[in-house]
Amino acid sequence: MFAIFIPLVKKILSLYTNAYSGLTAESWWLSFVMLINRMGTMVLPFMTLYLTQARHYSIGKAGLVVSIFGLGSICGGFLGGKFTDKFGFYFLQIFSLIGGGILFIALGQMESFPAICITTFILSMVNDAFRPANAAAIAHYCTEENRTRSYSLNRLAINLGWAAGGALGGFIASKNYQLLFWIDGLTNISAAFLLWLRLAPSKNTATAKKPIVKDANARSAYKDKPYIAFILLSVMYSFCFFQFFTTMPVFYREGLHLTETEIGLLMAFNGIGIVLFEMVAVHKLEGRKHILRYITMGVFLTSFSFTIFNILPGAGLIALASMAIATIGEILSMPFMNTFWISRSSDSTRGQYAGLYTICWSTAQVIGPTTGSQIAEKWGFNTLWWMIGGVCIASAIGYRWLYLKINKTDMSICK
Repeated sequence: MFAIFIPLVKKILSLYTNAYSGLTAESWWLSFVMLINRMGTMVLPFMTLYLTQARHYSIGKAGLVVSIFGLGSICGGFLGGKFTDKFGFYFLQIFSLIGGGILFIALGQMESFPAICITTFILSMVNDAFRPANAAAIAHYCTEENRTRSYSLNRLAINLGWAAGGALGGFIASKNYQLLFWIDGLTNISAAFLLWLRLAPSKNTATAKKPIVKDANARSAYKDKPYIAFILLSVMYSFCFFQFFTTMPVFYREGLHLTETEIGLLMAFNGIGIVLFEMVAVHKLEGRKHILRYITMGVFLTSFSFTIFNILPGAGLIALASMAIATIGEILSMPFMNTFWISRSSDSTRGQYAGLYTICWSTAQVIGPTTGSQIAEKWGFNTLWWMIGGVCIASAIGYRWLYLKINKTDMSICK
């Protein structure tokens, strides 16, 4: 028995060791900074519950606030991309983390609906300027050979922090919603300190003190037609994906009658799945098939993770099955989406490519919560899940079309 078990354990350990080896020290440190930051990410996933339960607003108004958060994120993504190429990724990350931390705390003190909306917009704009800068930083510190794994490591940190923050956030939300804003703000500021501690230009020679000189021959993200098509398809997918963190928690509470703690644990389940399996999956899958094929499969699975509620009966177990399917879909799609955009950028245009990808997700955050919450309010959650499943399938078909249209030699660097 043990003679069979020991080689299996060694094989598994070897698989994980290979998946994590060869990454730069800076990539690890950036991921650690992200981990600290995301451990405090408790406000957004519980925003709809905070507004409906603590502030007693309707689900429609709650969805509007989350959409305003997305609108600010669009502005932050655009400005973050521009400023990253102009001023460099390091200083923009510091500014965004500190500014976002202060604004998270301020948002928790707002009482009137207009004040909540205005503060949410400014917070989102400042906070999400961080994302293009951070994406450009990862690309700067990693090598081409470990690019996808470097982004996956960063996603691992995000999801590990999300898992911890989600589980803890659910417990805190059941006691005191105000603490969510303080924890989110203080972890933002702590992340800025850690970034300065190791990656400041005065402390790390690999950190660019000045942005890279503009290359006149570099391809613009705004004129890259395959990339624009990719962004439009990704808006469709992210529109669906955002339902997991906006309308889905309300469905768990009102439709399946789960508690806040159980909702937090479900969100943590997603993060734990990413942590345990994504790096290994990327390590094994990368280079075997065209990345758009993985994305297509992942988006198709995401469709089923929504429609399963209309197909199978049950409550907690069906919610768990849905989250498991969505996690597999996420593992197959998101790491390779990052690889796609970075492969089409150059050193001097990385900010605008990252900014446009950020805008893609932010756009979905604007239309997703409002549309989803309105459909749920007027026609019920069953109608919403059929619609979301259909949009996901249409997106998957679009990615498949893009795969057939793109010359494979143009995508060789994505393998």
